[in-house]
Amino acid sequence: MPPAPTSADGPEPSVPVSDTATNSATNPATDTVTDSSTGQGSEQGTGRYLYAVCRRLPPGALQGVHGLSGEPLELVEHGDLVAVVSTVPLASFGEDALRRNLEDLSWLESVVRGHDDVVQAVAAHGPVAPMRLATICFDDDAVRARLRQWAVDLGYVLDRVTGSAEWSVKLLELAPQAEALEEAEAPASGAEYLRRRKAAVEQRAASSASAADVADDIHATLACRAKASRQLPPQDPRLSGLSGTMVLNAAYLVPDVDAAEFTAALDELRGRYPSLLIDARGPWPPYSFAMLGQP
Repeated sequence: MPPAPTSADGPEPSVPVSDTATNSATNPATDTVTDSSTGQGSEQGTGRYLYAVCRRLPPGALQGVHGLSGEPLELVEHGDLVAVVSTVPLASFGEDALRRNLEDLSWLESVVRGHDDVVQAVAAHGPVAPMRLATICFDDDAVRARLRQWAVDLGYVLDRVTGSAEWSVKLLELAPQAEALEEAEAPASGAEYLRRRKAAVEQRAASSASAADVADDIHATLACRAKASRQLPPQDPRLSGLSGTMVLNAAYLVPDVDAAEFTAALDELRGRYPSLLIDARGPWPPYSFAMLGQP
């Protein structure tokens, strides 16, 4: 299971929870403990929750930072790679339990927050590969086995994101005010009513096409100022906390030295398209760009 996403608008995580952490949370490809004798998700005992992988950490780097449910963070090493983990109960994080819990938005929000808090703390000390939400192993030996399996690719990932951070950009077409149920002048006939309805439908279609063209322009403008970019699925308003029609949800890997140029481009785009909401957040750990096998 690669590190990853998709989430905390996440990285975003400010609540309401959003982006990459939640992109993987709402469509999880989780790495969960399975009972080898039955093939079913185990819900007994504990497992090791993987938050992130980095290259070494200075002594005391995570002092005062806790994992989910306040559990202490621990480090599992393989060569120069360090996995940051904590213990979690399989009654909540076993395969079957996760299927139930990921449908509970309050539970999901709490886990995304806790996951991102740890990733942010690790990222403060150097390049980090965030793990996909709810990546669980049986024990530390299983964690080391994963590090051995991923060692070469993780080295590439950490090299790729060194000196860069992720920015999330969402473009929203604000919902028009509801049409009055009764217009100033009632239609003179049924034909007149149908004509007005057809005109309204055509106007909405033209507006949507225009918003899509604007989204392409904004993405192209920002992508050329980033080291890499990804377009993500539109986000559920319950997670993003944003109202309106989302016509662009994208992540950009921006070198730290180019951050000022990137934010200046955002300001210019807001001036160019004042009728649309351009919601930009960052810098965050590179959730969307730390996936194994990603070009």
